[in-house]
Amino acid sequence: MQEDGTAYMLPDRGRTGSTVEMRRKHAVCVRNACKHYGSKENKIIVLDQLNMTVPKGTIYGLLGASGCGKTTLLNCIIGRMKLISGELWVLGGSPGTKSSVLPSPKIGYMPQEIGLYGDFTIKETAKYFGWIAAMTTEEIEERFQFLKDLLKLPEDHRIIKSLSGGQQRRVSFATSLLHRPELLILDEPTVGLDPVLRETIWDYLTDVTKNGYTTVIITTHYIEETRKAHVISLMRKGYIIAEESPNKLLSRFGINSLEEAFLKLSIIQNSQITHRRRNTISAPVITEANIIPLETLNEVEEESDDNASEFGECVARNRFQKRFSLIPDLYPSELLDTNTYQSKITDYLPQIDMLHMKALVWKNCLWIWKNWIIITAVVVGPLVAFVLFYLAIGHKPVNLQVAFVNQESNDNSCDILMCNSTTLGCQYLQYVKGDRINMIPFESEEMAILSVKKGLLHGSITIRYNYSSALRARIEDFKHVNAWDVVYSTIDVYRDSSVKDIAQFLDFYILDAFARFVKDYLISCNESGLLIKLPFKWNDPVYGSNDTEFTRFAAPGILASCAFFYPAALTAIALLVERREGIFERSVVMGVTPFELLISHIISESGLMLIQIGSLMALAIFFFDMTLSASTVLATGLVALIGFCGMWFGYTISSTCDDESTAIYILLGTFLPMFFLSGILWPIEGFVYELRAASAILPLTQPSESLRSIIQRGWGLSKQSVYNGCITISVWILFFIVLSIVALKFKRA
Repeated sequence: MQEDGTAYMLPDRGRTGSTVEMRRKHAVCVRNACKHYGSKENKIIVLDQLNMTVPKGTIYGLLGASGCGKTTLLNCIIGRMKLISGELWVLGGSPGTKSSVLPSPKIGYMPQEIGLYGDFTIKETAKYFGWIAAMTTEEIEERFQFLKDLLKLPEDHRIIKSLSGGQQRRVSFATSLLHRPELLILDEPTVGLDPVLRETIWDYLTDVTKNGYTTVIITTHYIEETRKAHVISLMRKGYIIAEESPNKLLSRFGINSLEEAFLKLSIIQNSQITHRRRNTISAPVITEANIIPLETLNEVEEESDDNASEFGECVARNRFQKRFSLIPDLYPSELLDTNTYQSKITDYLPQIDMLHMKALVWKNCLWIWKNWIIITAVVVGPLVAFVLFYLAIGHKPVNLQVAFVNQESNDNSCDILMCNSTTLGCQYLQYVKGDRINMIPFESEEMAILSVKKGLLHGSITIRYNYSSALRARIEDFKHVNAWDVVYSTIDVYRDSSVKDIAQFLDFYILDAFARFVKDYLISCNESGLLIKLPFKWNDPVYGSNDTEFTRFAAPGILASCAFFYPAALTAIALLVERREGIFERSVVMGVTPFELLISHIISESGLMLIQIGSLMALAIFFFDMTLSASTVLATGLVALIGFCGMWFGYTISSTCDDESTAIYILLGTFLPMFFLSGILWPIEGFVYELRAASAILPLTQPSESLRSIIQRGWGLSKQSVYNGCITISVWILFFIVLSIVALKFKRA
């Protein structure tokens, strides 16, 4: 409504030949907009040659049922979606072109969802969006105090998720008003509000549009409350069938209710679709009251040749389109080059606004601080996993339960080991006993074997009758030993080999005990103990030690996998939570670029990653004595590169997924294959041939081997095994960066 109380009139659509410049003077101008989803065979039309004009300094009420395309239209206006065809101007520019002002703080956007971080307080929320809009902290506080009084907001320290639904929507509304935008787009702002407060909001919107600098587009289900709008439109079946001031629309039908007017328009539209005819009725033509007869529609159709739109004869050329609208079809100009912007080299480089970065990094750090449970799991999780690995994996098994049957002597007390001893079987069993094997006596060999078959024991040892004399004869005259001595000097061993590692260690313990026993026996007989030794000289290892455990082999790979997957989980979840909460969309509408968003997460989460990696390295070196034979800086730097690659892997996941559950499935689905195929738990040389090539290109295979070379061999960057890992992880980082950016652009498009 104008200040004198008369109805606001739209610009004349008659013969005043409008140009592109006239369209650019409107706050929003849409011409022949088309948008659809799906394939050509299953096309779902959302916007069907839609025309829309929002003059500056007006309140434009957009009405329509759910699913009619309102949200899609708004997303196109704010630049979050692109039209398939047609023309769109917002604040003098076309979204998606270099000359457009979008996205920028000139837009104030309140989505249908809350679009706020539930863990933030009201004050923190206002500070974040105010900083993005280049406001100072003092300006934010002053402006928000005014909005707090206007909208009756709760206390500043209240957390968003603790508010009621209506209070959350008021905070969301205040956020969109905070920076005094030039174009304010409100999607259902008054839902769930008190009638008095709703009246206050409408009075405020009317007041801010009086000077002509602020334009409001508002969608609402409360049809009658749009009487206060300067222009109202009804959207059905993908296009707008009416766009007029409320009073003019009511007088057109001679009624007092907007709901009744829209009902009549809907009935007329349905009847025209049934007749499969196109009936375009220009706004100045219809003056009749309650019912628009078919003859009138046909007359208007004939007159449309003379009623030129702002694009000349376009209406007449397309008058057979099968649809009804009170708005003439207005087609875009295909002749004028409206983009006079001169491109510069800097336009193709990523742009970073330091005020945006300040707000984004502060917001990310605040989210990390408030979600301390998740962050603690991310930081402490790798430490716990590494500790559990070191305590549980790769150590020699001890206290193995083994039965023994000594048929040579029932007495467990043995004589002193001498050359003519008659209790050598008992002597040998003493060598076997210890922390590694727990010997359990049995009366018969059958009972001992039965216990092994029942799974009660790991194995059994049987010493035959006359073992001492047979063994002595076998040693003293091994060239002429008879079959009887061979049989009775042989120790029978039965094992449970279902657990291969335990069976192998049991073999080693039994053979090692026998070697020590025979050596001592030969010495007691004044013979050299070297006679029992195999003719091999095992020199000191070039790298490692003689008693190196499997833990030393797997530790570098475990370190790399922890450094890779935990940051990946953090970054993936953080970005998806931001998108789910709606912060991502509101930030982008206000001018934040995806590149700025990624850089801000890198800055805030890199610190957390470095803390995680530093803790892992300190734990490995100082608590588990993981000896570094080379530079600690080189090893730490490589682990940091792996962590950085994991972060970008998380960004890639969040760029391609729509929710956290999908991201978790992808992380779990990639973890085990990468863990098994990267040579972490088993050398690549033990893989089947077909898997070796695939394993070589995985992100963790070469870096794990490089870490192993640095830690255990003491090699530096001059060695191929080391720099191959650095090159591989760097290539993967670049790959994930490119994939993340392409995925973000694709989803945005």
